[in-house]
Amino acid sequence: MAQRIKINQKNKLFALLLMAALGVSCRKDENKLSDYDNNKINLVIADNFNLSAFSAALRLSGLDKKLQEGNGPYTTLVPSDAAFTLAGYNNAVAVLTANPSTISGIANYHTLDGKYELNKLPFLFNQELRSRGGKLYATHWIKGQDTVLTLNGSRVVSQNIPASNGLIQVLNRVLTPYVHDLLGDAIAAEASATLFTQALKTSGVLETINGAGPYTIFAPNNTAMQAFGYQTIEQVTNTDVEELKRLVNYHILRDRRFVYDYILSTGTSNSSRQAMLDGNSVTMKLVPDSNAPGSFSGITLRGIGNTADVKLSKQDLLAGNGVLHIIDGVLRMTQ
Repeated sequence: MAQRIKINQKNKLFALLLMAALGVSCRKDENKLSDYDNNKINLVIADNFNLSAFSAALRLSGLDKKLQEGNGPYTTLVPSDAAFTLAGYNNAVAVLTANPSTISGIANYHTLDGKYELNKLPFLFNQELRSRGGKLYATHWIKGQDTVLTLNGSRVVSQNIPASNGLIQVLNRVLTPYVHDLLGDAIAAEASATLFTQALKTSGVLETINGAGPYTIFAPNNTAMQAFGYQTIEQVTNTDVEELKRLVNYHILRDRRFVYDYILSTGTSNSSRQAMLDGNSVTMKLVPDSNAPGSFSGITLRGIGNTADVKLSKQDLLAGNGVLHIIDGVLRMTQ
């Protein structure tokens, strides 16, 4: 009987020790849970269903772990899912199955070390910032009743969303990291503009646009150059140098200009004039946005001698020393 009592006492003691151990373990788990920060930038993004594509980009690049583990502060420029769709990525799965190197470049280009409240920037065009993926350009401007923020010509549609380790800025377009420091290399990489590229080389203006700049080039595509009379690279090479200089200098301006810069800087007439490198002007006309009455989606151009508007086939191709646009017609000095 006495032995049974001793055994029961041992069992009770064991049970008490077990309960105490479990209590300590539970408290440790509770402390771990209470220490977990679910308000880090990557988790705020992951919790927003409209930002699922960029959340996938962070995961594929591994940048989500860095944002989770780091105290920052960071500023993340997050293209909306609609912006990724415009860029050819229809959903998060499309991002996850894309080229990892490409997606990593996008994720890093949209991430800045530091806290950038863009609405506190001066009211200026194209102020240089540096992200983990290179240079980008912020504009803070007033258009009518609105104060507008853009990055590389892309609008900031939601700003300064707080996270525990930084800020989130939501964009309406995916920014493309630039791969060429010089505009000459950027245009040489465009297969649709080989004839104009040769005109730059033969005229000697290539050296100019490879200078410090910044410059903006509106480069006619090959179809436009052929319609103007330049059928082959050989023909361009054999053309008088001064003739080619007049041509190419009317397609270049000494400034960095994204398409949205013209939308912001154009007055109520919805038309403005841009001085080009040769001193002559080109008329820039705003294109109404059919999906948003009162807003504009782009621009057309008209040279002094053009009888029809010239449209952009590619826009806002950033290089280290400027911006390249591809157009579907040659800007003419005479009819």
